[in-house]
Amino acid sequence: MNSENFSLSEKIVSSSYVRQGSQARRSHEQLIRHLLEQGKCPEEGWSESTVELFLNELAVMDSNNFLGNCGVGEREGRVASSLVARRHYRLIHGIGRSGDIAAIQPKAAGSSLLNKLTNSVALDILKLSGVRSVASCFVVPMATGMSLTLCFLTLRHRRPKARYIIWPRIDQKSCFKAMITAGFEPVVVENVLEGDELRTDLEAVERKIEELGADNVLCVHSTTSCFAPRVPDRLEELATMCAKYNLPHIVNNAYGVQSSKCMHLIQQGARVGRIDAFVQSLDKNFMVPVGGAIIAGFDEPFIQEISKMYPGRASASPSLDVLITLLTLGASGYKKLLSERKEIYSFLAQELRSLASAHGERLLHTPHNPISLAMSLDGLQAESDKAVTHLGSMLFTRQVSGARVIPLGKEQTISGHTFRGFMSHSEEYPCPYLNAASAVGITREDVTLCIKRLDKCLKTLKKEGNAAKCSPPEYPSCQEDTAGE
Repeated sequence: MNSENFSLSEKIVSSSYVRQGSQARRSHEQLIRHLLEQGKCPEEGWSESTVELFLNELAVMDSNNFLGNCGVGEREGRVASSLVARRHYRLIHGIGRSGDIAAIQPKAAGSSLLNKLTNSVALDILKLSGVRSVASCFVVPMATGMSLTLCFLTLRHRRPKARYIIWPRIDQKSCFKAMITAGFEPVVVENVLEGDELRTDLEAVERKIEELGADNVLCVHSTTSCFAPRVPDRLEELATMCAKYNLPHIVNNAYGVQSSKCMHLIQQGARVGRIDAFVQSLDKNFMVPVGGAIIAGFDEPFIQEISKMYPGRASASPSLDVLITLLTLGASGYKKLLSERKEIYSFLAQELRSLASAHGERLLHTPHNPISLAMSLDGLQAESDKAVTHLGSMLFTRQVSGARVIPLGKEQTISGHTFRGFMSHSEEYPCPYLNAASAVGITREDVTLCIKRLDKCLKTLKKEGNAAKCSPPEYPSCQEDTAGE
């Protein structure tokens, strides 16, 4: 409805009522105008009606929604199912063009605008979350692992002789396979044990750079968010080292946006040394479906170079999902979620500590990990080797998802590389343990139920262990004893 249509409406309905409706419409349009002018996440979240109005306005700008459009090409935004069309708000053309994921599509001004605005709002959120000097970012419709691969492939053109990627060990398959898929040889640097924490072995990293030769190393691939007792890498020191040796530095920040500590590490690393790009998951940080990531960095031409490396057009679904989410939450709503997550982290630590004490275990001391916690399972290991892994299956069948039970001595081979002590980030971590994390969106009720069910499982396993110890030993029969006489 434009002003002319509103004027015509006054001939049909009372002008006072129409003016009221017109003012309501302008309230929605004012919010949209601010978004277009500033390119930032609104401070207060929008209503669903405003979001849907905006998306419908974008959709009518795409050629597949033009009245009377005649399409004779091979890709005209045709969709067989109206349910699928509604699921995507009729934004069918995707984002980018065949040579550049960030390019404008002549057929799809609305989808192109969606893409540009999403990247702009995402950049604003990264700054609000702590990386204030980030220069550029873009949403890519791939999860974290493949997004890291895209970064490595882009660096290949800058460092064609390089064969190796130096990687402080983190037992997570996708970031390891990202290096293999890109065609490089990961050089695994074991962590050092400091108290209960597993931390970056800086001396070993530098030895590897000198041993292999800096020209033969594509980059250092570091990590922020991780499962305790592994803690975020020493990013400032690694960034300084990369600047010293003129080495690129890629950071796996998978679920680090939700942590001010992880974001501060990236900001400081870029300030004192070198960080070329950092990659974060959309689903882990913004509570949207799996399948997207944000690739960000401090040098805009390099981030643009990565976006141009993406072959072909791309799905707009991740961009659409995260834009809807951030417009609905607003900056204040997202900051509130982050604050609540931090509060519940303290609550989870307190509850795990009490539970551990009641069962003769302890909460591992990992102050440098701001998201994940770990509780020892020494007593359970003493009962039997199988009791630790049994606990994991018991929790899963009792609908406790996300808790990880880490036994001793597990081996795993990934793409030809064998990891001893897999899942513990160390070849010989001193005890088995259980992980739990306070991630964005968690509630106090989640923690309370988890602790209650974990307590029951531990009591059940202890009772089963005691019953096994008390059962009488089996002796051979008399017939067997005298068979040889």
